[in-house]
Amino acid sequence: MSDAERKDTPEQAEFRAHCKDWLENNHPGRPDVRLPQGALELSDPDALAYLQSWQKSAYDAGMIGCDYPKEFGGGGRENCQAIANQEMQRAKTPYLPNVIGMGMAAPTIFFHAQDDVKAEVLPKLLSGEHIWCQGFSEPGAGSDLANQQTFAERDGDNWVINGHKVWTSLAHFAEWMILLCRTNKDDKYNGLSYFVVPIRENLDKGITVRPLIKMTGETGFNEVLFDSVVVDDRYRLDEVGAGWKVAMTTLAHERGAGPLVTPASGGMPLEEDESAQTSSVYALIELARQQERHGKSAADDPLIRDELMQIMIRQQAFNQNLRRAGIPALNDHPMRIPLQFKLVATEMVQDLQNIAYEIEGAASTLYVNDENSPASGRWKLAYMNSFGMTIAAGANEVQRNILGERVLGMPKSK
Repeated sequence: MSDAERKDTPEQAEFRAHCKDWLENNHPGRPDVRLPQGALELSDPDALAYLQSWQKSAYDAGMIGCDYPKEFGGGGRENCQAIANQEMQRAKTPYLPNVIGMGMAAPTIFFHAQDDVKAEVLPKLLSGEHIWCQGFSEPGAGSDLANQQTFAERDGDNWVINGHKVWTSLAHFAEWMILLCRTNKDDKYNGLSYFVVPIRENLDKGITVRPLIKMTGETGFNEVLFDSVVVDDRYRLDEVGAGWKVAMTTLAHERGAGPLVTPASGGMPLEEDESAQTSSVYALIELARQQERHGKSAADDPLIRDELMQIMIRQQAFNQNLRRAGIPALNDHPMRIPLQFKLVATEMVQDLQNIAYEIEGAASTLYVNDENSPASGRWKLAYMNSFGMTIAAGANEVQRNILGERVLGMPKSK
């Protein structure tokens, strides 16, 4: 029995047993289509359909949104989403496609929307039937999130929105968007308001979605243009001018520091060979054993062996820190570990994937479409995609400032 199982209440133990039994009999198996390395790289409608079907099945079984109230499409349970996540990970199920919806939009809507809006949008969000995207970044508002220029002007019971959002993951599939924009030009922070916007139904009513091609050749990002788009006032979250406060709820959950646990699976290897997984140090070791350099395997190189050991130590420390986070007496600041989670995790995975470049040597110049590329080019693709994660949810440089100011009590930089 694991540490987590020993801590289960009787109700949680019953729910865990339900999850195990359902997953044993309802694993979706491998798809007939190629899945990208993560949901934010989805561009194939067939891959999306497979993943949406999986999320809907898990939702119907009570494993998605289980901690949300029943009247808003949830399971009405308490502290059970983490259990469902653990069991989906153990069962090695596919990842869930609606990551922005579940991880950012759902908790923000739950804490700030009117009840009729919660009841309207949360069920199909949690089931994965409606994909969501995030309208935060702009050409002039990246890490300076408060520098929003997309403007919403009041018109009776509606708002008319004009502006330009960029780096909008999954907008090409999304039904809805969480949107931060300016409603007062004279107040940087208190002049922001937050909306949920039905973008799919407005594609011929002022919304334009244009794909952006990344250096990987994938098209998960988009830019979204608003030209006098009309949105009902009931889709405004919280008060006019409270957008910055609402956005902090979104970012706290995106960074893993919010009170609601995000549904997450993703244990299924994308390839039959589990050694091909690009976030595991054990897969990296296997790559080193297979890659020949100067007549020997890369694993025989003492410098490579040292780097492998160092990344393994970091990975173990990260895992132990996660265990520590669940023991209040071991945490000097309640938000330190949650706030550092995104920073540490994204850089550790990026460094791990960078080691693969050193292991592959000259062969690392061969990309995914080259039959001679080691591990079919998956490590290089993962490394290039990793930069998006160190920028998302606020660049890691911003995250360091947050840790310095809020946890260490250091003064703001000038």
